[in-house]
Amino acid sequence: MNRALRYTAVGVAAVALLAGGTAGAFAAPQDLHKPTSVVATAPTAASLTAKASVTTVKAWEQFRITGIAKGIAAGSKVTVQQKQGGKWVALPASAPVNASGTYGVRVKLGIKGVNQLRVGAGSTVSPVVTVTVR
Repeated sequence: MNRALRYTAVGVAAVALLAGGTAGAFAAPQDLHKPTSVVATAPTAASLTAKASVTTVKAWEQFRITGIAKGIAAGSKVTVQQKQGGKWVALPASAPVNASGTYGVRVKLGIKGVNQLRVGAGSTVSPVVTVTVR
């Protein structure tokens, strides 16, 4: 095959592939420009729930926060966050999401008074849970 013929064959194949993949390369000309419907599926929004096992504890008394993680992969880590001085601070309390999409974290708090807590995984956070430490 001479060089010009090879370049032409490669060019035709490239145009056909760009026009519609391998099916477009062998489709009849009237089939090349048929509109196709594209159904866009919205990504499932991730969400977390949180529930404390108690509403009141003594300082440094252990309790649990449990919840459901939807749209978060099993094995992903959820971390308890506490509101301190207007900022959310991660506590050294975390647990993995299990295969059924639930989690359970053991927590101990030392700051007396009403504590606002939430659970986070990446940019997804749960609603606030309140636990009072006396």
